[in-house]
Amino acid sequence: QVQVVESGGGLVQVGGSLRLSCSVSGDTRTVNALGWYRQAPGKQRELVATIEASGSTTYLDSVKGRFTISRDNDKSTVYLQMNNLKSEDTARYFCDADDPIFGTHYWGQGNQVTVST
Repeated sequence: QVQVVESGGGLVQVGGSLRLSCSVSGDTRTVNALGWYRQAPGKQRELVATIEASGSTTYLDSVKGRFTISRDNDKSTVYLQMNNLKSEDTARYFCDADDPIFGTHYWGQGNQVTVST
């Protein structure tokens, strides 16, 4: 079993920065990509950024140049550095650990990010 625990988030003004962290523990031998998703009220959950074990990354177009995903494989931790935050970034952010061998996604509980004008 894999456990996913997020930290960070909170309230920030437009143009500010926040950093999310996610610790993945348990049997992570078959976990490959780690990622961040977000869901705003009344909207579907969307992919924000992912990073594979190789270091390859993908980003949602609207966050490119503002958000940076990184991972520390030794600590089984993934980070999301969010700069120049906009009001439309307000959402609950979820960490995801993708296990392609067992076809399973492990999710954290989510952390709220609120960007105020």
